[in-house]
Order: sequence, then structure tokens, then C-alpha cells
Amino acid sequence: MRKILLSSLFFSLVVLISCKKDIPDNGSGNPPTITVTDNDHLLPGNPSDAQTNPSSTTNYLKDNIYYKLSYNSAMGTPNWVAWHLQSEDLGSTPRQDDFRSDNALPSAWYRVGSTSYSGSGFDRGHNCPSADRTSSVASNSSTFLMTNMIPQSPTLNQGPWAGLEDFTRSNLVGTTNEAWVFMGNYGNTGGVGSNGAFTTIDNGRIRVPSKVWKVIVVIPKGNNDLSRLNRTAIVLCVSMPNDNRLYTVANKNAWRDYLTSVSALEIESTASGTPLSLFSNVEAIERSLLKAKIYQ
Repeated sequence: MRKILLSSLFFSLVVLISCKKDIPDNGSGNPPTITVTDNDHLLPGNPSDAQTNPSSTTNYLKDNIYYKLSYNSAMGTPNWVAWHLQSEDLGSTPRQDDFRSDNALPSAWYRVGSTSYSGSGFDRGHNCPSADRTSSVASNSSTFLMTNMIPQSPTLNQGPWAGLEDFTRSNLVGTTNEAWVFMGNYGNTGGVGSNGAFTTIDNGRIRVPSKVWKVIVVIPKGNNDLSRLNRTAIVLCVSMPNDNRLYTVANKNAWRDYLTSVSALEIESTASGTPLSLFSNVEAIERSLLKAKIYQ
């Protein structure tokens, strides 16, 4: 009986180990201590080392199941949102439009409401788009939590940003690829909405960002994803002013005018007071090559 129990325990440990993936050394010299699985939203890395401790009030890691985010309670917006995207995430579920407060935030924090942007001149701009989560009602509804929103200029949100979202689903991912998408914002000088320039809305409780960025890394569908996030991956990075005067809703391709490298994005964001470091789980040499890419 003892031999049977020991054999069973050994088998369980083998299965558990085989189902996890060690993160390589990120250059710090410390051995990896975290395990992740394929399709984890943060497989490429946690861009700001966000923590789940409520004391991390300006860089709080929150898991909304269908995406993960770093929330900044002082700004009333996420610093960034991350999600994995493939064709299995796309279905026929209609847009739920159930904008609502995120009641899973720490109770002492202000909770942005569905009407907090009303009359501000800014859209409730999704980070993880509704159209990226149409496989079920639950997945689509999750994108309408206000922790997934930023004040975004209407012409940007409805014009080139929507165009980039469509391009990602149709041209970059399609049916054969999978992607990790990161969207974030930075800048304290404010943005320009349909009512003019503002640094905050909702009586100062929500900061209006100056820039909005997105990073998309794409590989063919497969297994052992972390080992395949290398120099062969497609990388698309944009950083766009949050300024209603610069875009039109009709011009869905204007995002192409704001292509940049991840390295340049990190430098600008960090200089503005929002530290950013993408692909931290990717092997160092491959990481530097990915960060240097500019989409053509």
C-alpha cells in the first residue's frame, strides 16, 4: 500500500510540473520563482511589476479573468491592461453595454461609475475591446467594468483606435495566429476631448492621459508559447496623442502614422512618470530584438 501511495504521489508531481512553465531569468541574476501557462494574459511579462497587495494603490494587479490589469486608484484608470487573443475568443455574442463599477476593488478606493464620464467630452474608452471578447456573455460583459476604461478622445476611440482593433483581429490574428495585447496610457498634461482640453474629469477623480499606447506581439498558434516569443514574432507598437483634433472617425488607418518601437515607448512613458518594461519574461537577447522592431 505504501508503494502504491508513493507511486501515486510521484505521478502527481510529474503531471503538475509538466503543466507549468518556468519563466527564464529576466536579467536580474535571480532564479525564476514564478510559473505561468500558455495563453496567460501576462505570459510575456508584467509591464510594471504590478502587485495584488491593496497597499500597491497606484500599481495594483487585478485579474478580471478575461484580461489582467494594473490599476491606479489615484488616477481612477488602469495603467495598462493585458489580454491574450485568438480566434477562440471571438464568437457571436452581442455587445452587452453594461458599463458598471468594479465592486471587486478594495473597499476603501473610489469606484468609477458608469456615469462618471458623462458630459466630459471623452469616451469611455475600452482597453480590452468588447469585440475581442465575444465567445460568451460573461467574457463580453467583463469588458464593461470601469476598471477597463480610460477617458479617450472620441475621434481617436471611434476612428484609428477602432481601426487598429479591427486590424488586429482580422489581419494579425485571424484563425492561425495568437497574440498578446497590452494597452496603456501615460502623461500628466491631459488630453483634448470634444469639449476641449482637460487634465481630469469627474471632479478631479479621474485623470485624463496625454498619450494612449498599444503593443501587440503575434506568433503562430501552438504550444510552449514563451519559448516561441522570440525575434521571429510580429510586434506592432503605437503611441498616440489623446487629442480629438488630430483624427477623424472616418480615417481608421491613421494609427499607421504613430508606429514606434517598444523601446522608444518605454523611454517616453518612464520619463513621463509611468515606468514601463515589456517582455520581461522573454529571454534577454530575444527581448531586445523584439523591443527594437517597428511594424511595417
